[in-house]
Amino acid sequence: MESAAGGSRTGRNLPVAIAVGAGLGVVIIGSLYFVKVLFLAVVIAAVGIGVTELVKSFAARDVNVPMVPVLAGMTAMIGGAYFGGPAWLVGIFAMTVLLLMIWRMFRGTEGYVRDTAATILVTVYPSLLAGFVALLLAPPLDGPDRVVVFIATTAASDIGGYFAGILFGKHKMSPLISPKKTWEGFAGSALACMAVGGWLVAWLLEDAVWKGVLIGAVAVVFATLGDLVESVIKRDLGVKDMGSLLPGHGGLMDRLDSLVAALIPIWALLTLLV
Repeated sequence: MESAAGGSRTGRNLPVAIAVGAGLGVVIIGSLYFVKVLFLAVVIAAVGIGVTELVKSFAARDVNVPMVPVLAGMTAMIGGAYFGGPAWLVGIFAMTVLLLMIWRMFRGTEGYVRDTAATILVTVYPSLLAGFVALLLAPPLDGPDRVVVFIATTAASDIGGYFAGILFGKHKMSPLISPKKTWEGFAGSALACMAVGGWLVAWLLEDAVWKGVLIGAVAVVFATLGDLVESVIKRDLGVKDMGSLLPGHGGLMDRLDSLVAALIPIWALLTLLV
């Protein structure tokens, strides 16, 4: 999310971006609260598109990542996490990595390490990380509420950072990696994340506000770091966006970067505290 840390000028079409974001929100909420397994299918589809964008971006630089086996492993990890828990997620991930290493072996030795390293990267980011959405969703009583806390709190980083950066952004956070991000934008992201986290944990999960504020504080750090990691990958690959599927946003991977980075710490805090 290019604006997550408050770019002063994002170059995005804001009305279109808001409309697309609202549409995504309707799809997420509708599937999440009516049929949980349908939401799981939405997650698999979204992450699958993100993986496809990454694989195509690597291919443009002559780095070969096998699309179908990676997508199959991603689907198995997310499904296994939902139906079997953390042990299944880790086990399927380990087996997926081993099988992908064997798969590449039969194409010869030239570029083996390069291609395998990129393949494992895609298997971790976003595939393995996305499996923790299924772990958030799994609890029978409040699983959907936990997912809403995660998504809304992380999305608040993008929204708060965007407007704080537009209004107050002056001091660059990381000029070499993402020149549009500012410390003022990061402060706006932090305030928004903590406010939304505190509110939703108190309202949806009926727990102490301070727990939600803590979750928001952790979320903004990892969301921003995830955004920077995505920026580094895109700069190395020489692309502005991973794709063009979402008008005003770029590709799906450009929307997933902050979410997948914040997912594990938010899952851990919700599991431990709430």
